[in-house]
Amino acid sequence: MQRALFLTAVLALFGCSSAAQQVTGGEAAARVGDRVISTKELDDRWRALDPSGHAEAAQKAYEGKRSALDAIVAEMLIAQAAKAKNMTAEAYEEAELKTRTKPIGESDVVTFYQANINQMQGRSLELMAPAIRRYLQDQQSEAARASLIADLRKTGPEVRVLFDAPRQPIEVNADDPSIGSASAPVTLIEFSDFQCPFCQRVAPTLKQVKEKYGDKLRVVWKDFPLTQIHPQAFKAGEAGHCAADQGKFWEYHDRLFANQQALQPTDLKKYATDLGLDANAFNTCLDSSRYGERVRDGVAEGSRLGVNSTPTIYINGRVVSGAQPFEAFVSVIDEELSKSK
Repeated sequence: MQRALFLTAVLALFGCSSAAQQVTGGEAAARVGDRVISTKELDDRWRALDPSGHAEAAQKAYEGKRSALDAIVAEMLIAQAAKAKNMTAEAYEEAELKTRTKPIGESDVVTFYQANINQMQGRSLELMAPAIRRYLQDQQSEAARASLIADLRKTGPEVRVLFDAPRQPIEVNADDPSIGSASAPVTLIEFSDFQCPFCQRVAPTLKQVKEKYGDKLRVVWKDFPLTQIHPQAFKAGEAGHCAADQGKFWEYHDRLFANQQALQPTDLKKYATDLGLDANAFNTCLDSSRYGERVRDGVAEGSRLGVNSTPTIYINGRVVSGAQPFEAFVSVIDEELSKSK
């Protein structure tokens, strides 16, 4: 943020012309004597100085635009459907939501209270019931409106997004663990950590995504162990590559996530034996830290891209952060496949 403010101050200091001047590499941002500094040069320098901040700002700006676009499209679709029924938009939406929701009953309130008892801080059901009811009603209304918009989009005019999402160029090395063809139209790259609970949570989702898209999708693993909070993750990353030497990375990957609370070296060796790997070769690989530098390279690569949490996933360079639901991945992949046509 400080660097961004500094760059803003530089622009003010050197008095950018109010007329938009075009220069090689983007619009002119500043002059220093006869030297013109372009907006692209500023953007490239910001990315180099603060990759995480730059990536976060670019993604936030994109998500803000997409949210605004979705809101405008929803209003247009509702207005169009309302006009066809000779109703106001407000009356049409109210009538539709009424058919898609049901009253919140006492049992719904009790069930929610009991399921979230630890967050109630000792407050009684009687005290919390009104707030819980409002919350459940709001959640139901939001879901109903989303369902309505989804239905209207199926029969409404095509929506083509003409501005692109931020993308990060990421090199896939020949020996990066991967599933799928290098010529697949969509490449999904996951920076992950074997001890991270959110990485564990997203693993079956990514498997489901791969099953859905088949040879249209390539999935690539990159190491990003968060050693300050996951002390066993680094050695587990090494072990994954030792298993890859024997052609069993993904089977070993699944075994580690299934046993995330037991990732000591003795555990890592046991899992290799359980999978039928050559124990002597695996143990020699692990004990010698043959792939320690390889894991460090993954961390360095992720850091240059601005990765600071796991899982961080890139779909054709577009970032998807955290253990997102299946639908979130489908939405991005479908957009990418549509563009590839």
